[in-house]
Amino acid sequence: MSDDGRTEARPLLRRAERLDRLPFTREHGRLVVGSGLGWALDAMDVGLISFVMAALAVQWELTRTELSWIGSIGFVGMALGATLGGLLADRFGRRQVFALTLLVFGLATGAAALSWSVGALIVFRFLIGIGLGAELPVASTLVSEFAPARVRGRVVVALEAFWAVGWTLAALIGYLVVPRGDAGWRWALALGAAPALYAVVIRRGLPESVRFLELRGRSEEAEVAVRRFERAAGVDPVPSPPPVRTTAPSPLALWAAGIRRRTAALWTVWFCINFSYYGAFIWLPTLLVAEGFSLVRSFGFTLLITLAQLPGYAAAAFLIERWGRRPTLATFLVGSALGAGLFAAAGGETAVLVTGMVLSFFNLGAWGALYAVTPEVYPTALRATGAGAAAGFGRIASILAPLSVPPLLDLAGTGLVFGTFAAVFVVGALATWGLPERRGESLDQAPAVQVPNAIG
Repeated sequence: MSDDGRTEARPLLRRAERLDRLPFTREHGRLVVGSGLGWALDAMDVGLISFVMAALAVQWELTRTELSWIGSIGFVGMALGATLGGLLADRFGRRQVFALTLLVFGLATGAAALSWSVGALIVFRFLIGIGLGAELPVASTLVSEFAPARVRGRVVVALEAFWAVGWTLAALIGYLVVPRGDAGWRWALALGAAPALYAVVIRRGLPESVRFLELRGRSEEAEVAVRRFERAAGVDPVPSPPPVRTTAPSPLALWAAGIRRRTAALWTVWFCINFSYYGAFIWLPTLLVAEGFSLVRSFGFTLLITLAQLPGYAAAAFLIERWGRRPTLATFLVGSALGAGLFAAAGGETAVLVTGMVLSFFNLGAWGALYAVTPEVYPTALRATGAGAAAGFGRIASILAPLSVPPLLDLAGTGLVFGTFAAVFVVGALATWGLPERRGESLDQAPAVQVPNAIG
């Protein structure tokens, strides 16, 4: 009320602005943990296959070619799943698709425990990959659209850090369960069925993206979601103007004027980091066994190397809001190249362990920075589609990388394998300079996009 008795008009804030003004609250924490647990279960499933491969190489006397297909086929499914998941999330919602993906890969993982042949395992791994591939870009998009702008990068890196938790769980299961008899690998995969149950929790507990709801004209639901976070912060709600409903753009918009350069850069980084990460870590336990380590000792070394991922994420989370997205991502990719090069030249157990931990530290820090920058590249209507397409293109590299290891080993051994990974990391670091720097900016400060062939 003003001095003359008139009621003062309250300023209008768009719902996205109301979210950006909030501090980090318990609701943000619930969202990160809820999404992160799904992320960790995803990582656990991906990590388990490296230990299963090492066990089956002995039990089923598999060739390197058969092992490489077991390692790669899941990524064929992930390439398809990432692309479809992003498209579906921009059409039907982030939360719905996230829950569906957990259900798909959880059920398929449980079924894989019953595999009776290499062919059956390959089929189940393909189905698992579809669910896994769709989940990651959808989860990061959902979290980024709720996180306050000033800490968005740090929050998304915290989400990505759950990957290290999941991979560590995989290493523990690999170390404690897989070597305990011929059925050990089956019990390990059976544990990977947990996401099917967790999908129910996700479906009921997590909010839907406010930005997505507004684009679909579901203003009442968007208002409820915003007020849930405002109550957690102790902030009074303010009026919001009516949102403008838009149609979902065609995926061709990723290559529209004003955005194609950043799409090309993003796809290049995704390709490079997938190639080197999965080429190295899917084969790592098997390569250590081939170098003379026992199965149990190989798994123990892999567990210690995996633990180095956690401080890598912590460093990336700190630097991404200090240095910015591009410098952090480029630095960690260069560090990954250094780690891979040192591992290529390592001789002796101590050198293998230390250089492997260096590679793990920098590589997973780079992953955290990449997931932070990816949702910031595109406007809301195209965000999940763009993130999914980049992840899908990157999965092509994760298909090729495990397949490339056997011929590289035959040509010049482990040194050439990790030397190749180091070179690919360098290419990825160079490509980061085509990405936008969005530190502290609202997600709605998006590039202008010419939208061809919009679809309803």
